[in-house]
Amino acid sequence: MDVEVTRLPGIGTKQEITTASGRRLGVLTHRDGHRELLVSAQADPDTSCASVRLTDAEGQALGTLLGAPNLVAQLQDQVREVEGIMTAQFPIATGSPYDGRTLGDTAMRTRTGASIVAVVRDHVVAPTPGPGFVFRAGDLVVVVGTSEGLGQAAAILEDD
Repeated sequence: MDVEVTRLPGIGTKQEITTASGRRLGVLTHRDGHRELLVSAQADPDTSCASVRLTDAEGQALGTLLGAPNLVAQLQDQVREVEGIMTAQFPIATGSPYDGRTLGDTAMRTRTGASIVAVVRDHVVAPTPGPGFVFRAGDLVVVVGTSEGLGQAAAILEDD
């Protein structure tokens, strides 16, 4: 899917996609950093029929809602044929013992047999992060492993 980027002098940048039904969905990022979610009118794709101002937290949450499930679905398709292997996603909450610490600090694979295969941060997927990857509150960690390993992984990321 192509993302059309339009610079709007004095305003900011608009990024849009066109859906299969012909509607345009986009995000307008203003020069001061605030964002708006835009939805085009049905009859005229160049006219917005709805605009919703988003806080940074709302933008991150929306990106996670839209992006992370797709990533998890793709991973589940890849491991579907391997019996006993599952995929789960766990948030790094504020106050998590790993907020500000590295993936290597978790010793996840050694402790659980499960593997961290991606991290979603600010709408961007970091595939196969290395041991030096530093977690931040708000990250969504994608883990592959057995049911038991995923349960242990959740406990480590939440409580250690």
